[in-house]
Amino acid sequence: MAKKVKANKKGKKPHKNQPTSKKYAHYKIQGDTLVKDKSCSRCGPGVFLMNKNGRLYCGKCHYSEFASKK
Repeated sequence: MAKKVKANKKGKKPHKNQPTSKKYAHYKIQGDTLVKDKSCSRCGPGVFLMNKNGRLYCGKCHYSEFASKK
């Protein structure tokens, strides 16, 4: 007996678990003060810059700052 071919069903897609954002990693407590990482000058506060290899980069608007070479 031949196998039945299932028709593609349309409708809701199955839920996939996404990794949570790690905004808490951009805040540090030093003594009694709260220190935040640098935020994007174009996007405003709440959008933090990625720090990698001496470069600050915004993934939202693609703004980048380079560290000065000494």
